[in-house]
Amino acid sequence: MARTLRLTVLQAAFGGDMSANIQAVEKLIRAAAKDGAQIILPPELFQGPYFCKTEDTAHFTTAYPWKEHPVVTALAPLAKELGVVLPLSIFERDGQEFYNSLVTVDADGALLGLYRKSHIPDGPGYEEKFYFRPGDTGFKVWNTKFGRIGVGICWDQWFPEAARAMMLMGAEVLFYPTAIGSEPENPTLDTRDRWRRAMTGHAVSNVVPVAAANRIGDEEGQIFYGSSFIVDDGGDFLTDMSRDEEGFAAATVDLDHLDERRASWGFFRDRRPELYGKLTGNR
Repeated sequence: MARTLRLTVLQAAFGGDMSANIQAVEKLIRAAAKDGAQIILPPELFQGPYFCKTEDTAHFTTAYPWKEHPVVTALAPLAKELGVVLPLSIFERDGQEFYNSLVTVDADGALLGLYRKSHIPDGPGYEEKFYFRPGDTGFKVWNTKFGRIGVGICWDQWFPEAARAMMLMGAEVLFYPTAIGSEPENPTLDTRDRWRRAMTGHAVSNVVPVAAANRIGDEEGQIFYGSSFIVDDGGDFLTDMSRDEEGFAAATVDLDHLDERRASWGFFRDRRPELYGKLTGNR
């Protein structure tokens, strides 16, 4: 019997009330689970507005140790209740250090571990280096009840090295929670299509489905363009959402079929890592 996996991405707008945001995500998770979802991906930092557009020390008060974070304590029991896997994006505090992190909760409510965002952007509207240290966990792949998943966070999704590393660690699906939209320094620049192309490229060159969940809404002039999606191993869209739609989108993939296709394409057979020293600074 083939192993199939029902993937779901959530899309919504978020305000300043963390409890209300968590409740909104819970409502969407319940709806997605009723639809048959097995792994459900909310957007990046859904605990509140995307605060990184400016530098404001008040936002540090919204970070928590990962096991005690309100997002985790509220939604881990929900994962167990519904029997679903939840990769949860959080603002993490570890002593005097702060990270943009993700906790993966298995379908029995167990916390499988923590990933800290590796690539931290710094530019107008996305001033994350003020808030977050670069992640020190390395890339992560988790064995969940329904399959082996790799998860990168937003800016990570632009780096092919991150996707390839997770694939070499055995990932069967790649997930990217995201907060991306308008560019304050260049209002004429719309990055939506290149954002999607970057991840569909990972899908093609690694023969793997990719799921991305983005937020929507106008946050003090920064417009988040949604457009969450799931693509198959050939980069074709299985499902996607509009720029302003709130809800979820789902698709089913055949993991055994993907395993066979990945082997037949030969991308991993024909790799030449001995020639890739430049990627790590070695000659």
